[in-house]
Amino acid sequence: MELTGLIFYIVSILIAGGIYAVLCLALNVQWGMGGLFNAGIAGFFAVGAYASAIVTTAVSSKHLGGFGLPIPFGLAAAMIVAGITGWVVAKICVRLKSDYLAMASVGIAEILRLVIVNESWLTNGSLGIAGVPRPFGNLVQGREADLVYLAVVWACVIGVYILCQRLYVSPWGRTLRAIRDNEDSARAAGKDVDWFRLQTFVIGCAIMGLAGGLSAHYFKFLSPSATEPLLVTFLVWVMLMAGGSGNNKGAIVGAIVIWFIWSATEIFTSQLPPEWITRSSYIRMLLVGLLLQFVLQKFRSGLIPEKSPKIRSD
Repeated sequence: MELTGLIFYIVSILIAGGIYAVLCLALNVQWGMGGLFNAGIAGFFAVGAYASAIVTTAVSSKHLGGFGLPIPFGLAAAMIVAGITGWVVAKICVRLKSDYLAMASVGIAEILRLVIVNESWLTNGSLGIAGVPRPFGNLVQGREADLVYLAVVWACVIGVYILCQRLYVSPWGRTLRAIRDNEDSARAAGKDVDWFRLQTFVIGCAIMGLAGGLSAHYFKFLSPSATEPLLVTFLVWVMLMAGGSGNNKGAIVGAIVIWFIWSATEIFTSQLPPEWITRSSYIRMLLVGLLLQFVLQKFRSGLIPEKSPKIRSD
C-alpha cells in the first residue's frame, strides 16, 4: 500500500507538473521568444479554466452556461476565450516596455480575478463551479482515472511543445527573436514590431488558457483560490528562469524540477511547529527563491540555456 501510494503521489506530481509545463511553454513564447514581460499569467489561466468548466459542466442555475459539451470543446473554448482576452489586452498594452507591461498585466489580471469573484451569475463567485468532468470519466474511476489523465496532460504537453518548437525555428520565430534582441534594427529592416508582438501575446495567452482548462478538469472543482498569483504567476516565472528562458525543453524541465521541489517542501513544512505551519506558503516561497538564486549562479542561463537553431546554407 505504501508503494502504491508513492506511485500515485508521483503521478499527481507529474500531472500538475505537466500543466505547469504547458504554462511555461506559453510564457516562453511571450518572454523567451518575444521579450514580453507578462506578469498576469494567473488572469489568462483563470479565463481558460472557467471557460472550459462552463462549457463542459451540466446545466446549473448557479453560473452561466452548463452546456454539457465534450471536453475537447471545453479546452478549445478555453484557448479561444483566453486568446481573445489576450488580444484585447495586447491592443491596449503591447506597446509598453518591459516593466510597464508587467505592471499593466498585473493590473489586468487583478481585474479578471475581481470579475470572477464578484460576478456570481457568471462564475458562481467564491463558491466556485463543481462537477467539472474528466476525460473518459464514465469509463474509469479512482486511481485509474489519474493514470488516464496523466496521459491526456502529457499528450497536450507534447502537442504544445511541437507547436512551440516549430514556431521557434520558423522565419516567424527568427523575426521575433530579432525584435526581442534589437527592436530598432528590426524596425529599420521593415518589420511590423507591434503586429508581431500582438501575435506573440495572443498565442501565449491561448496556451495559458489551455493549461487553465486542464487544471479545471484535473481538480473537478474550480474556485478563485485555484488561480492565486503565487502558484500561477510567480512559480511559473521561477520555473522558466530555472529551466532556461528561450528554450522549450528548458521550460518543460524547469516546470518538472521546480514543481517537484515545491511539492517536497510541503512535506518539510508540514513537520514544523503549529505556529509556523500557517506561514508555510511563505517559507516555501523563500526556499524556492533561494534555490533559484543557486541555480542562476551556477547556470546563468538556466539548466538548458537557449541555443539558436542552425540556419541551413542551402
